[in-house]
Amino acid sequence: MEITGIKAGHLAESKKSGKASSKKEWKLSDSLREKIIEYAREDATQNIYMGNKFLALRKSEVAKVAPDRAALMGKLSQNMADMKEIREADERWLRILLGEPYEAKFQSGGVHVYDGNGDEILTYTAGVGWHEKESKAETEVHGALKAAYYDAFRAARKEINAAVAGMEVQGGFDARA
Repeated sequence: MEITGIKAGHLAESKKSGKASSKKEWKLSDSLREKIIEYAREDATQNIYMGNKFLALRKSEVAKVAPDRAALMGKLSQNMADMKEIREADERWLRILLGEPYEAKFQSGGVHVYDGNGDEILTYTAGVGWHEKESKAETEVHGALKAAYYDAFRAARKEINAAVAGMEVQGGFDARA
């Protein structure tokens, strides 16, 4: 028996209001952009692309929009021993188990968990176990942070290269000749 459509009403309401069902909204703020520029300049000076400070910042920002996969896995894992009972559970039981806005579908001997936007975020299969999938929100945050960092890093390297070229010309020796 396949259980689907747990949150159909919830999705319809969130689409009408124009709001995503997730409470986690992320924005690349000016202060965050300044921090990225600072890290990119430090990294450019050391000739390192995407150093540890930026990677830690990116990880913490992505975590702000990421679903709590560990909690979802825990809730489902508690009941994996008796998969037949889960398959026969009604829609309300699964909604209570996972909580809004998540949805689970049982397909091909596995469990697929979707977030409020309909993105598959977790898959469980007996032979493999749990497999996490990046949501659209996480992908967007990764992309925004990497683009901001790239622009700042490129600008910092350009400044460094211009300063080095200026020093070479002032010294009376033009290495480009």
